[in-house]
Amino acid sequence: MAEGKTKKSGYSSDQITVLEGLEPVRKRPGMYIGGTGSEGLHHLVWEIVDNGIDEALAGHATEVSVKMLADGGVNVIDNGRGIPTDIHPKTKKSTVETVLTVLHAGGKFGDGGYKVSGGLHGVGVSVVNGLSARLAVTVYRDGKVYFQEYERGAPKSDLKMIGKTDKTGTEITFYPDETIFKESIEFNYDVILDRLRHAAYLTKGIHTSLEDEKTGRRYGFYFEGGIQSYVKHLNIGKEVVDDDIFYVDKTLKEVQVEISMQYTDAYTEMIKSFANNVLNPDGGTHLTGFRAALTRVVNDYARKQGLLKEKEENLSGEDTREGLTAIILVKLPDPQFEGQTKNKLGNPEVRGIVEQVLAEHLNYYLEEHPGIARKIVGKALLAARARKAARAARDNILRKGVLDGASMPGKLADCSSKDPHNSEIYLVEGDSAGGSAKSGRDSKTQAILPLRGKVLNVERARLDKMLANNEIVSLIKALGVGIEESFDIEGLRYGRIIIMTDADVDGSHISTLLMTFFFRYMKPVVDGGHVYLAKPPLFELVKQGRKNSVFIYDEEELDKVLDEIIARRKKEGIKLSPGDDRLKQAGFIEQKRYKGLGEMDADQLFDTTMNPEKRVLVQVKVEDAEKADTIFSKLMGTEVELRKSFIQTNAKFVKDLDI
Repeated sequence: MAEGKTKKSGYSSDQITVLEGLEPVRKRPGMYIGGTGSEGLHHLVWEIVDNGIDEALAGHATEVSVKMLADGGVNVIDNGRGIPTDIHPKTKKSTVETVLTVLHAGGKFGDGGYKVSGGLHGVGVSVVNGLSARLAVTVYRDGKVYFQEYERGAPKSDLKMIGKTDKTGTEITFYPDETIFKESIEFNYDVILDRLRHAAYLTKGIHTSLEDEKTGRRYGFYFEGGIQSYVKHLNIGKEVVDDDIFYVDKTLKEVQVEISMQYTDAYTEMIKSFANNVLNPDGGTHLTGFRAALTRVVNDYARKQGLLKEKEENLSGEDTREGLTAIILVKLPDPQFEGQTKNKLGNPEVRGIVEQVLAEHLNYYLEEHPGIARKIVGKALLAARARKAARAARDNILRKGVLDGASMPGKLADCSSKDPHNSEIYLVEGDSAGGSAKSGRDSKTQAILPLRGKVLNVERARLDKMLANNEIVSLIKALGVGIEESFDIEGLRYGRIIIMTDADVDGSHISTLLMTFFFRYMKPVVDGGHVYLAKPPLFELVKQGRKNSVFIYDEEELDKVLDEIIARRKKEGIKLSPGDDRLKQAGFIEQKRYKGLGEMDADQLFDTTMNPEKRVLVQVKVEDAEKADTIFSKLMGTEVELRKSFIQTNAKFVKDLDI
């Protein structure tokens, strides 16, 4: 019976594919680098850079430099020891070729030469080789220069000695395979620069640099203060509780724990955890240990000093972390990550070690700095009171049904479609523009929610104040996802949330206020790709008879469009008007500049800004949460002049925000 089933299914050894060498990488690249989009493409750079950083962590390198080549390749050089060049006893090939062609071959297993490393389980450089159309490796070691080239993971020749040198290190140049990275093989300068900045913050005594051959841009980093400098950088634009930055660096049971932190007046926390210099976005055991120690120490100190009364309940972890900026960096011999891309650290022993180190040193720090300690406890007590007030306000609002999805805001002009995939909501600045949008919209799929004036700056407000704001409550109700503990992305009523404001500085300010709200309180909505900015026209070029107007969306486009039309009219033999009036030469009688959405009638607003076939939408993406946090802290912080100046000089950037 069993044999019959096997035969019928056709499932036998013939159907089992055995992938050798780097074939598994090319067959399933997502398993090794997370995907073949932009993130996976840049992951190739990280793997090579991380090898150089590992050399620095081991005390053998002081420099890691990256060059984006004009022909699309990437060159990475470190001044470490250089990959060993002798024949490997198992593979009978050079160690360089072994490292570049055999998965799980490297100096990061057993006693392979690294006490700590951030490399991708020893498979990093071989994965890069497997996913590159071409790769070249140059090794400077033992007074000699060695060279070898590869094509789609296969060596073109054996490793050769090509010269002499007095330096050491490894140089790798690679070109991503466009048959694998079909979306794009173009690297982003700013993304790589941010990674190298992080590496310099996290590794004392290392210089990192990036050069772009196409543009000539070059930038380098070196931070004497390490993660203390990192905390200072993250708090730019925020008001700190005290200038002093807490710092501890201690090794316990072969695990080095380095922590730096400082409190600010913000209502959100910014805690970044790293293991062997690799960012763990989802935290892990080191973050758990940190949180446990912080909550316990602050509560113990508050009770000991009588700042927290006997009958009062303990401060919650959330209270003790409000406004905290912290970097947690652990270095350990055998990191266990959850997933190939190292999002979370799983080593159970690390929790207790981090908790012990932080508790001991933070206790001592608070005792030695009573002024700072009282400020920290005072902030946590204030956060606790605000949390209770916010909960009471939320419960009261929920009790009254104010956030109940069944009762939509009175000013919401909803669409008839109930399918989120086919519906969208426009958040429109002002009643006038809202009226035009309501009249001109496609009522089947487009909902309109007019917002009066500038929305509450949620960067400077807790939940209780937010829920007392009519515009914010209307927005929460209309979207249907709830807020904070009651937030549920599954309740989202619209697939696209489109912010539509005037094309001026005030409009940019309102856009930024709304984006701040989504980033701070509804980040999954942004992460899901649901938030967009509408781009209304800035100019209308009017023809005789006022038909067939041409709409221009920014000043840069204006000259380009006029040049193209004039050139085309000349080619067609059309006699141009004399003089230097380019507007008339292009066949227009008037150039109209729109000051606001309300100046357009319903048909114009739909055609230019709401018609899915013609409109321009900019998707709001948060590719770097740290960068976004810094931007919103700067834009929406306490320094009004800083905010005003930034928005005035970067209005276009705010409208096209891609963070």
